Amino acid sequence: MEIIQVADAVAREKGIDKEIVIGAMEEAIQKAGRSKYGMDHDIRVKIDRKSGGIEMFRYREVVETIEDPEFENMQLTLPEAQRIKPEVKLGEFLVDPLPPLDFGRIAAQTAKQVILQKVRDAERERQFEEFKDRAGEIVSGVIKRVEYGNVTVDLGRAEGYLRRDETLPREHLKNGERVRAYIYDVRQEPRGPQIFLSRTHPAFMAGLFKQEVPEIYDGVIEIKAVARDPGSRAKIAVISRDSSIDPVGACVGMRGSRVQAVVNELQGEKIDIIQWTEDPARFVVSALAPAEVEKVILDDEKNRMEVVVPDEQLSLAIGRRGQNVRLASILSGWDIDIMTEEEESERRQKEFHERSTLFIEALDVDEVIAHLLVVEGFVSIQDIAESDVSEIASIEGFDEDVAAELQNRASTWLDARNKELEDKLKKLKVEDSLKAVQGLTYEMLVKLGENDVKTADDLGDLATDELIEIVGEKALTRAEAEAMIMGIRETWFADEEPVNDTGEEKAAEAS
Repeated sequence: MEIIQVADAVAREKGIDKEIVIGAMEEAIQKAGRSKYGMDHDIRVKIDRKSGGIEMFRYREVVETIEDPEFENMQLTLPEAQRIKPEVKLGEFLVDPLPPLDFGRIAAQTAKQVILQKVRDAERERQFEEFKDRAGEIVSGVIKRVEYGNVTVDLGRAEGYLRRDETLPREHLKNGERVRAYIYDVRQEPRGPQIFLSRTHPAFMAGLFKQEVPEIYDGVIEIKAVARDPGSRAKIAVISRDSSIDPVGACVGMRGSRVQAVVNELQGEKIDIIQWTEDPARFVVSALAPAEVEKVILDDEKNRMEVVVPDEQLSLAIGRRGQNVRLASILSGWDIDIMTEEEESERRQKEFHERSTLFIEALDVDEVIAHLLVVEGFVSIQDIAESDVSEIASIEGFDEDVAAELQNRASTWLDARNKELEDKLKKLKVEDSLKAVQGLTYEMLVKLGENDVKTADDLGDLATDELIEIVGEKALTRAEAEAMIMGIRETWFADEEPVNDTGEEKAAEAS
């Protein structure tokens, strides 16, 4: 009964099934038996689940002929087997009971190692099954070890790993301290399941608010977005599903008690709580607080926003090392450019002059007509060529004849310009594969060719910043540049044929 009692104790301690422990014991005794009788014997062990009695048997298969000498102790020919057991048939096993095993020191040590390894494997599997669906939760544990800033946390039935880059700056964690962290990944690795923790993840702060604010836990208030500069500053956007509840006030709490609890957990990280709104301009104005905003200009196509602030508010809007505008950009999902009223005025004047000059030269018109086109929102010759005649004719002082003539001149200029650029592309030896990439204009292709990017593969080798630097920030957004590069890289992998590791496909082709 001692074996059953030991199996019960180990199963309870490690939190695994008793059957796994007994199975490990059977395998250990079987391995010790093979060490005694010979590794070429088929030794099997059975432990009685009630009495704890151990039975050991040798199995020999009945075959027509023994083809491999390695199996002579595991197999018997039919005549040999029938001399022992007359009614035996081919394919059956002769089972011989073996005397109880007297464990020597080495055999006992081997058995112990087998049992420990099997129990350890089962424990790891149990840990993985328990935690694999808990990614996204906040857990609490006791710090077990700190090595070079990397922290091992005892979570009770498993260990979590808090890497140095996932801890808060200037945070000093010590052995024996209790710490809360966010499970951001659980992976099964060769050394066992790895539970990765973080205190810098945006979801950690969101989870803390969920614990401190009952309205968030109940779903009355929803956290729409979180942006963090861990240990320094954070912004969180919230919205209420109940018009009678103020989401910002609920998160702040009475005398700031709720938000202060989160701040204390995050080592004094300053938190701005902002009410979410569907209007991106209004939301960004709120997100840039405490800075005051004079004007917001949206560019939906490029997902870019220009925010104009008074001169004295510029440093406040940008924040220390660009922190305020960076967090507002992450929170809103828009690229934000901050400028003063004077800078915005100078830029508008410069753009107005550049566009007017372009229209005067390309369309052969006077300043009055060029200025009218700019004022009406036309920014390029292509805009004029592709616009509806009625749209141009609706400009004060214009008629359909003038509009048609302007479109003809715009088309003529574009054709000449494209012909000139095509000639440049030929001289630069830009290949058709690059020309076929969607989203690249002739102007971009020329700039790429001048920078020795002449094929689609050359473009795929570029980093996003390199592509934007070559074609210009106004030509492509970061998202467009990334999509263009990744689109090319995906074709590289799509062209590769999957190869079976065993080489079966190659063998099939060769045959």
